[in-house]
Amino acid sequence: MNKKQIFTRSVITAAIALASSQSMAAGFQLNAQSATGLGRAFSGDGVIADNASTMAKNAASMTLFDAPALSLGVIAIDTDVKVKDAKFMGALPVDDASIGGTSYAPNIYFIQPINDKFSVGASLYSNFGTKTEFPENYGKQYGGAPDLFGGLTDVKSVNLGLSAAYRLNQQFSIGGGLDVIYGSGKLERGNKSAVNIDADGVALGFNLGTIYELDQNNRFGLSYRYSPTLEAKGDMHYVGNNLSDQKLKMPLPDMAEFSGFNKLNDKFAVHYSIQWIRWSEFDKLETTGGTFSKAYEWQDGWHYSIGGTYYLNNDWTLRAGYMHDTSAQNQRTSISVPDSDRNWLSGGFSYHLDSKSTIDFGLTYLIGKDVKVDEPLADGSPVSVQATTRANAWLYGLQYSRSF
Repeated sequence: MNKKQIFTRSVITAAIALASSQSMAAGFQLNAQSATGLGRAFSGDGVIADNASTMAKNAASMTLFDAPALSLGVIAIDTDVKVKDAKFMGALPVDDASIGGTSYAPNIYFIQPINDKFSVGASLYSNFGTKTEFPENYGKQYGGAPDLFGGLTDVKSVNLGLSAAYRLNQQFSIGGGLDVIYGSGKLERGNKSAVNIDADGVALGFNLGTIYELDQNNRFGLSYRYSPTLEAKGDMHYVGNNLSDQKLKMPLPDMAEFSGFNKLNDKFAVHYSIQWIRWSEFDKLETTGGTFSKAYEWQDGWHYSIGGTYYLNNDWTLRAGYMHDTSAQNQRTSISVPDSDRNWLSGGFSYHLDSKSTIDFGLTYLIGKDVKVDEPLADGSPVSVQATTRANAWLYGLQYSRSF
């Protein structure tokens, strides 16, 4: 194999790894479980139990319902991702690029109490709704080589949850469930000639939770979610080589969350959450056939959120929240996987159509930070790109909830 072939294959291998990791990127691993949660930056979401979407955060919260409950809605994720001041090979300037896009994350939840102790439920929602796309002519003055760092990334996942909860006594409840996770990804590099991947897969996970109720106005919850390694299969090509007989192994992070809710009086309540995300599980990305393996140095992430709810009257409930979300990336950064610490500024409201039906709206502005990127095509490669990335986003949520 000549030097040109070695160089080309190392370039494409790196591109596959970077493109695929976008599906795992903490920078866009956005909470999108409900419009209600969005309006309070998901603070206290696992114990507030103001509608059926609470089961996405803590299955034990289903014991807080004494009648069947349904929630359905959608969250639009509009990302504003900038790549600026880029230089190819350390000196050759590349035009700035805007690579954001809009994704939609639908959700539906149903809780059915069986008796005063036992409840079951089902849920369907998205964990990822990410799309970044570089211009087709990105870096064309250098033969399109910088496009091997960029291209198209369009990744989605759907989580089907089947859950049950049991009330042990007046204070304690426990719950858990099975997660069926479907993920799909469309990845293109080098205008499809270098990388062209369209793959999907299914994996099984589970979740456990518990709630302690001090009284009806004060409760606390703890939950844990095990996430598996998803193996995606489909059409996978690079540099004319067909890898469709292999699977791409993508580790997903486990998560643990503590949340609390305190209603201070008839008008006002505070709520809060701390979530740990085990991004260090994403140590490498590899194919089952061993064709390539790419190492990563990601770190565990944290979410810290706090919010308040104001019960204005029988028709209107107002809410707001703030979250600080830490980056999963540490030493390794990328222009196709922009990531940083982020701050969430959230607000929302509920309008009660009647005693059983509610419309919810939530809005969040997610603010990222400038990150200096120095990305080689592969470990030890002299070919690299340097740039500054920044990822912001607007999230809009609309939801309908009803009890029966």
